[in-house]
Amino acid sequence: MFVSDFRKEFYELVHNQRVLLFVASDVDALCACKILQALFQCDHVQYTLVPVSGWQELETAFLEHKEQFSYFILINCGANVDLLEILQPDEDSVFFVCDTHRPVNVVNVYNDTQIKLLIKQEDDLEVPAYDDIFRDEAEDEDLSGSDSDGSEPSEKRTRLEEEILARTTKRRQRREWEARRRDILFDYEQYEYYGTSSAMVMFDLAWMMSKDLNDMLWWAIVGLTDQWVHDKITQMKYVTDIGILQRHVSRHNHRNEAEENTLSVDCTRISFEYDLRLALYQHWSLHESLYNTSYTAARFKLWSVHGQKRLQEFLADMGLPLKQVKQKFQSMDVSLKENLREMIEESANKFGMKDMRVQTFSIHFGFKHKFLASDVVFATMSLMENPEKDSSGTDHFIQALDSLSRSNLDKLYLGLELAKKHLQATQQTIASCLCTNLVTSQGPFLYCSLMEGTPDVTLFSKPASLSLLSRHLLKSFVHSTKNRRCKMLPLVMAAPLSIEQGTVTVVGIPPETDSSDRKNFFGRAFEKAAESTSSRTLHNHFDLSVIELKVEDRSKFLDALVSLLS
Repeated sequence: MFVSDFRKEFYELVHNQRVLLFVASDVDALCACKILQALFQCDHVQYTLVPVSGWQELETAFLEHKEQFSYFILINCGANVDLLEILQPDEDSVFFVCDTHRPVNVVNVYNDTQIKLLIKQEDDLEVPAYDDIFRDEAEDEDLSGSDSDGSEPSEKRTRLEEEILARTTKRRQRREWEARRRDILFDYEQYEYYGTSSAMVMFDLAWMMSKDLNDMLWWAIVGLTDQWVHDKITQMKYVTDIGILQRHVSRHNHRNEAEENTLSVDCTRISFEYDLRLALYQHWSLHESLYNTSYTAARFKLWSVHGQKRLQEFLADMGLPLKQVKQKFQSMDVSLKENLREMIEESANKFGMKDMRVQTFSIHFGFKHKFLASDVVFATMSLMENPEKDSSGTDHFIQALDSLSRSNLDKLYLGLELAKKHLQATQQTIASCLCTNLVTSQGPFLYCSLMEGTPDVTLFSKPASLSLLSRHLLKSFVHSTKNRRCKMLPLVMAAPLSIEQGTVTVVGIPPETDSSDRKNFFGRAFEKAAESTSSRTLHNHFDLSVIELKVEDRSKFLDALVSLLS
């Protein structure tokens, strides 16, 4: 059921208990987890934190710990499936689910005792009515009646005929109700999409309890920016949520002129920025950032010689010397840096890039360290999806979680260096896919498969990195193709996962259109295609549109997908 008062029905319940925290492996979940940890530390709440990257890990961890806890908190996992069916918990276990995945499973919505959903009601949830989906068992029990032997009086026969008629009517009504229920559920569960960031929901809780700090506000900002970077929400939703956070920022960070001189050296300031949508440009050179940001790379078509010439023309139009553009941003002439945003925006408009600047926030730690929210998202994600073989997923999770604290800036800088490598690898892979025509039209969707032995292929076996690559590849493909129909198609992308087991990771991305509502139909389509061909697939990821598939079953699975979507 939906929790209406988070403070009374959630926080005050777990306040004096030991709780178990299951946190999914994405940046928004990490930020929500940081806010909750800070609240728990304020109130000395005992908790155990378990990172989970998929359903299997969640089940295993739950079985391991279920004896010791009765309260479980799930962040960014668990809302879009029937939790009780998957985990089979005891009667007294209570699950608090704070998840951005939509649609929310109807069993979770109407379970009043064990499932408490920490989900904002303002989100357009459109949950079907209870009576449309659930029927009372007692109603369905058929009226019992025995067949007649033909010797009874006429009134008895009439009563029996009436009983048979009533029973037939009941059965017909039952069949009609079931057909209607199937249609309603299909419409409701057909598309996968995302709601309000979990970090923002947790920050809201902190704010309601008057325990919100600047650090928590920053984590909420990073959680929202993570959704924007990964195209999980529409531009409209992003701008609305930015507006909500902006009010909190001005509340926390306002200073009188007189106080200006009394700032401590290591204080934290958050400010609203109308900044360039260039990845990591303040920690890189402007040239590298223009090259490795998907927005500029797609619009200049930087994988072609003509595109590189256009980039040179763009820099010439701004009047920026190559020597300045190619050195670290920090070392550029101060006179150039002052008007850089305006110069870039003006030239970008001439080159057809109308939205070169975007609303975002930046944070200053003292006078030396400044980060944009998107910088932190890229750094944290790179630490979490680090393809190093010698450390486990939990180590990467802990490192990524630590990098969000201001006391661990060295880890954040390490993440930024990794993020640069990831962005370069992404753009190089996109260039090779487009130059070798790896993106092919299958009819109802585009398909691209990374070969074994491709550089950086280990990085793209990770779900978030593969999803980001697929989104960027689709953007670039839409800008490079002349075929109008292909511009409207979604993309299915596969990357090798394990050579020993012969598996690939497959991800589905919705079409790249301006009016796109970011709803993804591949989750259900993948399930149906796997079912109809009995392909060996593993739907282990919390995003339903990411699956693992046996290489031998790939062709029949794709054929089924084509016929299903045609």
